[in-house]
Amino acid sequence: MQSKKSAFLVFIFFAITTIQAQVNFKPGLRTGLSLSTISEMHSDYRPDFYFGGFGEINLTKRYALQPEINYVKQGANNVARNYTDSGNNTERVEYLDLKLDYLSLSIINKFTFGQSFQVLFGPSLDVRINDNLVLRKNYNDLTFNLGVGYRMPGGFAFEARFKKGFLDILDSDYYTNDSNNHYLFGNYNTNINFQIGFSYSFDGK
Repeated sequence: MQSKKSAFLVFIFFAITTIQAQVNFKPGLRTGLSLSTISEMHSDYRPDFYFGGFGEINLTKRYALQPEINYVKQGANNVARNYTDSGNNTERVEYLDLKLDYLSLSIINKFTFGQSFQVLFGPSLDVRINDNLVLRKNYNDLTFNLGVGYRMPGGFAFEARFKKGFLDILDSDYYTNDSNNHYLFGNYNTNINFQIGFSYSFDGK
């Protein structure tokens, strides 16, 4: 019995030693183009930018856990709003560019296949720090990220991500337009964001 316990402790010791030898931490930066819109608003995509930092915790050769803090400029362009002009009691349409800036806190799972190809996914908590909305429902957002990457020698990598919000972010009663009535979820307006850019890991190999 004593020999079994000793063998088990030796196994645990070597397992922990092996894991510690494999784990390493690499800080990095990421930036690029942000393309955003808001669902059910019949709007155009809004081009802007994102930038941030991350810490890549390599737990195995193929898997890394990557906490991130990103500043992301989102929103939607040419949102049509139908309203009644109180001056002459006529129906009018105005087109608004909606701007939303978020501080995004993410936990990204990163799997590497071969030497370069990467699959990325994980949740984010987006804290709104600025906007020009007239009426709001939620200041913050819960989102999910899904993307791919290609790692190059020297620490550089190209990335493309899709980020989808789950919380209703604005009061669409103010932004109502005739075409919204054709949608099943016309009052459920969520963030949609595409990110295309590159990242750099320090001490990358």
